[in-house]
Amino acid sequence: MRLVASAASVFALGLTTGLMGASPAVAHQPVQLNSGDRTPSRGPLLVDGTVSFAVYASVRKGKTRGFRADLAAGDRLAIQLLIPDRAPANRLSPAQLPRVTVISPDGQRTVMDIDERTPFYEPYSGTSYLYLSRISESAMAGRYRVIITGRSTTKVPVVIGVGYREVPGQVRS
Repeated sequence: MRLVASAASVFALGLTTGLMGASPAVAHQPVQLNSGDRTPSRGPLLVDGTVSFAVYASVRKGKTRGFRADLAAGDRLAIQLLIPDRAPANRLSPAQLPRVTVISPDGQRTVMDIDERTPFYEPYSGTSYLYLSRISESAMAGRYRVIITGRSTTKVPVVIGVGYREVPGQVRS
């Protein structure tokens, strides 16, 4: 079952932090990929790819997961690849970590090169992550497809951050 934060819970969280005098919460809405989401066409559709989502998956060698995100011309395509900063994931070489491929509406493929290991602490879950790769560029209109491919015999959990606007979003199967 996919986990998606409801508009009411996101609103309540924002309202609660506002009432406490803190700045608004910055938390991606979670989407869990499962074994049925082997390809982008079988995976969920993020109706607005500018909305902030955290897409969770675990893959091992030979397995794939996929999802889609719609963007309008001129929107910002923002995608980040992260792993939990804990063993065994944080001990794997770049060649053993999952490969993430982003396919634009015109069919151009971009492999997210693992070119960093920047620490990131997510306070809501109390989880430490490592940023491995990021894309931020102007989008073309249409549907982007994302494929996560396992390359290790060890099951590796990944998080794909999508979007940048902290507003309620919609996910379709």
